[in-house]
Amino acid sequence: MIDNKHLAKIVIKKKLVDKKEVEHYSELAEAQDRLLYDLLMEEKLVEKQAINDVIADYFDVNHINLEEITIDSEVLQTIPEVVASKQNAIAFSKDQNGLHVATCDPENKDFFSNLKKKSGQNIIPYFSDPESIALAIKQYHKNENEEFGALIQNIIDHHKSQSKASSLPVIKIVNKLLKLAYSNKTSDIHIEPFDETVLIRFRIDGMLHDIANIPKHLHELVVTRIKILSRLRTDEHRAAQDGKLKFECEKKKIDVRVSIVPVVHGEKIVMRLMSEKSRQYDIETLGFSEKDLKLIKNNINKPWGMILSTGPTGSGKTTSLYSILKKLNKREVNISTIEDPVEYDMDGINQIQVNKKTDLTFSTGLRAIVRQDPDIIMVGEIRDQETAKIAINSAMTGHLVLSTLHTNDAGTTLPRLIDMGIQPFLVASTINIVIAQRLVRKVCPKCAYKTPLNEKISKFINKELSKELIAKYKLNDEATQFTYGKGCDDCSKTGYSGRTGIYELLEMGDEIKELIMNNANATAVQQKAVELGMLPMIEDGILKVLKGETTIDEIIRETQE
Repeated sequence: MIDNKHLAKIVIKKKLVDKKEVEHYSELAEAQDRLLYDLLMEEKLVEKQAINDVIADYFDVNHINLEEITIDSEVLQTIPEVVASKQNAIAFSKDQNGLHVATCDPENKDFFSNLKKKSGQNIIPYFSDPESIALAIKQYHKNENEEFGALIQNIIDHHKSQSKASSLPVIKIVNKLLKLAYSNKTSDIHIEPFDETVLIRFRIDGMLHDIANIPKHLHELVVTRIKILSRLRTDEHRAAQDGKLKFECEKKKIDVRVSIVPVVHGEKIVMRLMSEKSRQYDIETLGFSEKDLKLIKNNINKPWGMILSTGPTGSGKTTSLYSILKKLNKREVNISTIEDPVEYDMDGINQIQVNKKTDLTFSTGLRAIVRQDPDIIMVGEIRDQETAKIAINSAMTGHLVLSTLHTNDAGTTLPRLIDMGIQPFLVASTINIVIAQRLVRKVCPKCAYKTPLNEKISKFINKELSKELIAKYKLNDEATQFTYGKGCDDCSKTGYSGRTGIYELLEMGDEIKELIMNNANATAVQQKAVELGMLPMIEDGILKVLKGETTIDEIIRETQE
């Protein structure tokens, strides 16, 4: 990649960025030992296309945007994946003129010389930014599903009579399985034994997909291999076991949480992938509206009180809290957490893992944390009355407390705490804000298309939504456009890629406090919050539908009970 000094001169000369800003970010890049290019992109000071074009001119080569290109498998394999990742270079085309190679360092003469010798072809370099190259490198994994299936089939064909680990490539199977899961953006791997076969499924964007069936005689070997990697007992088959393993893929270290439980036909394994990407979430990128984002920032800056994130399992509650902690994590504050399990390691935060064997529960851990002079406390989940009472008392005595609770909407949360034995006046005086949420799949940007209202969509909307909502957002209006995904290789033909949150935020104001003090039910609290300006979750979802971020099907799937 072009060095910072040359890039600064080019950007100033081409008048892409103000000179003073370039000088400021050049100093910042030097202090942080980072690329000026990355800082300019992060701050959105220049268009990517514009800066890439001037860098290509500097190197006297053409600029290529690899995001728009599907690379032929044979051409792709000209440069092995390991080399492509290390050199930040990828072959994307081949013709009578030679091999066309994209790189972020077109002056890497040694690499091009070696590539010319090995391929026997003339090398034509192009400039492409590192992010574009990293996305293109993922094309190496496009055929991994077929490769994994072929690997299993090869075992079935050639090793039907074998039963020893030494005679079967079980290590290769597990390694391939983990890498395949990561490249498909899988959150959980399910290995489920049945009478005659074993089913492998991946949870991608919240939905389970069948990936492969493996022979039953391989199951025990795979389980044993995973137990060894997770440092679990290989001779224990009747009790549940939990562990962790690590593996490396695409230069990233991935932590995997392993859960093994005995079922009727063997041992079922669920592995949750905790990649470093998940730690990089910012509160600004989770899908909150500007109004809700402002509300959250106002409440997390209060010196004490409680912030609650609610929703069912898998609705992104922990991610929201980690994003808030990331915002609050400064050297001048002491942050402690008690979690089960600790999802992600965060520098600068004291994280405690629940351990029932040593009687380190949420309540005992929280009681210990309070004696550790904390400013901010995160409790992974409020599960019982004792934990709730300690958390509430901590919020009353000058601490900012973050936690999660399993309720369906924001209005139900406050009466739920009262049901757990918390006095109404304590709930009213300590809760700052309640964030209720769900996760919905986003429309794949690669195959997205817009469609006007049609009979199928209209019938679905009229069946599932109230007349008031349909009228308010003009969902039956012929001019209203809906976005869907056709299904492509990038989204595994689903039409969806990635997820975003839909939310409703209840802030504790005087009128809500009065309702709580009078023991109002959840319906009354929810109605009053809406009257005071809270946008219900389903409406936040509809707004995202109208923006083309997701589909009405997703919103209804996640919000309708």
